[in-house]
Amino acid sequence: MQYFVSYWQIIFVITFFLLTLFPTLLSALTLKKNKNVKHNCSPLPQPRGALPFIGHLHLLGGKQTIARTLGAMADECGPIYLLRLGQQQAVVLCSWEMIKDCFTNNDAVTATRPNMAFSKHVAYDYASFAISPYGKYWRDIRKISTVELLSKKRLEQMKHVRNAEINSFIKYLFKKCQKHVEHNTLQSGVISLCKWFEYNSFNIVIRMIVGKTFSPDAYEKNGTLPSQFKKLIGKATYVAGVAIPSDFVTWLEWFDFVGYIKCMKDVHKGIDMIIGQWVDEHIQRRKEQENVTYEDGDFMDVLLSNIGEGCIMSGYTREVVIKATSLILLLTGSESTSITLTWVVSLLLNHPEALKKAQEELDHIVGKERWVEESDTPNLPYLRAIVMETLRLYPPSPLAGPREASEDCYIDGHLIPKGTRIIVDIWKIHRDPRVWSRPNDFRPERFLVENTSIDYKGVCFEYIPFSLGRRACPGMTFGLQVVHLTLARLIQGFDIRAEKRGPIDMSEALGLAMPRKSPLHAILATRMPVEMYDAL
Repeated sequence: MQYFVSYWQIIFVITFFLLTLFPTLLSALTLKKNKNVKHNCSPLPQPRGALPFIGHLHLLGGKQTIARTLGAMADECGPIYLLRLGQQQAVVLCSWEMIKDCFTNNDAVTATRPNMAFSKHVAYDYASFAISPYGKYWRDIRKISTVELLSKKRLEQMKHVRNAEINSFIKYLFKKCQKHVEHNTLQSGVISLCKWFEYNSFNIVIRMIVGKTFSPDAYEKNGTLPSQFKKLIGKATYVAGVAIPSDFVTWLEWFDFVGYIKCMKDVHKGIDMIIGQWVDEHIQRRKEQENVTYEDGDFMDVLLSNIGEGCIMSGYTREVVIKATSLILLLTGSESTSITLTWVVSLLLNHPEALKKAQEELDHIVGKERWVEESDTPNLPYLRAIVMETLRLYPPSPLAGPREASEDCYIDGHLIPKGTRIIVDIWKIHRDPRVWSRPNDFRPERFLVENTSIDYKGVCFEYIPFSLGRRACPGMTFGLQVVHLTLARLIQGFDIRAEKRGPIDMSEALGLAMPRKSPLHAILATRMPVEMYDAL
């Protein structure tokens, strides 16, 4: 029996060698050939420690985030370097000059997405436009999403949704504070802010897309549809940030060593069933109400109005397009907003002087006789600077969504062969000491004094919290509206302090979105007249 096992182990090793090393050698030979044909560019530097077969894959694990790991590699190799990841090659860009060179001259060439297990098994076989390949389908769905959900006009029409959900959030916090006063105990005043940021952001997004809203109790009670769906979205977010072996060695998908592929399929099945029910409800309602229009409806109504019954788009049915588009908007819209709000408050708790200045600004501009509105935001420069500084230190996606070169191109004079993946380390770019003085410090004032010309619009390559180019986040305006209004009303209505004395832990959890490692708890006390909360 021992010899039998050893025999098959030898066969496996030989097979692994042939199927993995041969494509790697072939890729290297092709790269060398391409270099000779072109301008004989100098080879890109590579981090030390690469291993046979897997290359640098093992260096991306560990206790710190991948963005930090890649940033440390940039300190060794420079602002542009090559990673070997199994059968794949990736070029990492870590300076604003590299970003400018790449996306000024090669934005279209590097606008497609690589093949990933998540895109296939969870995101409806690449039908979710944010991770679909660059082409006509991507342009068509992104245009519908941008114009009909995320345009300034549409966001203005949906302002009542944001306002109502944020009001509900503030009223909940007020009730918790009242409970603390009645019981006169410290423990009852401790609130898990990260959890309620998550619920609030998710409710806003799901109401805009599906037209539904759920109470906090519905999310917390096991077995309810909101609870099930929220857990499924959480699992989908997790597996989206997991390094799947088959993403780098394609034939390994058949083995599914850890079970990630099975998990993805199970998550997709659960999400598809729930979103499918919502699509069916919308279709049935439209049949019953013949004159229904989507101007005052939700985004599913928009999609049903724009995509005709029986329509096939790039091989996808109408229902698949609607479900895939709704899923990616729910995934990206709610998570990034709640994580940003959590980091904002975390930073303010560690810098109470900044919190005090923001409250003084609100008291001076808005007062305590009315609640702050979205229209007040342009008159609150310090509040906006706090958000900008938070997005600098903790961008919603510290690594911009992966890209792939659709043809040979050049970055910084280096040949980037077709099929090479492009990784943009936004986290590293935002901490460049050549651009940012004391780059690791939280200083909102930098955007009011020394970096006043920098903004969100994607023309400042030194500051790209929402990425840039054709693949820039289309939900930037929406996300900023929610973050600004939620934060403004929170600190206008409540004094906030940490649960324990001393600075709170700012450790980051692993994952693409860089959430906090530990939950954020804080103690709140009201600072507005009681009738103001009752009026919400």
